[in-house]
Amino acid sequence: MHLLHTTAVRRHGEYEWQDPKSEDEVVNISFVLRDGVVKKIRGKIGDNAMFLAIRHGIDIEGACGGSLACSTCHVYVDNESYEKLPEAKDEEDDMLDMAPLLKPNSRLSCQIILNKQLDGMVLTLPQITRNFYVDDYVPQPH
Repeated sequence: MHLLHTTAVRRHGEYEWQDPKSEDEVVNISFVLRDGVVKKIRGKIGDNAMFLAIRHGIDIEGACGGSLACSTCHVYVDNESYEKLPEAKDEEDDMLDMAPLLKPNSRLSCQIILNKQLDGMVLTLPQITRNFYVDDYVPQPH
């Protein structure tokens, strides 16, 4: 007898448009915008930081839709949270090499998946990014 296991199809960014179902899965994060304004967001376990930012109107381009093909979702991670993130894969490091104003705590927000250990994380937007928008395209979940 063979058992077949399936999982639900998850479209990029769709999960991040859902609110937390319970307080147990809430992960609070803050984004420091380019003008210094701090925007606090209630995310949830499993959220992708880039798609969550887009949902909440934060100016992160995410031109490649999180496929590790650009550096337009580059952020600086607070030092305490940075130490809790898994090490960046070679593909992420390669894309970060293209990001202007790179710092030791730079990461691509599309590669940050929220968990309870990241509660309180602060992500700061760099003053500039490489702009890849074409014809006023703004990424949306699909």
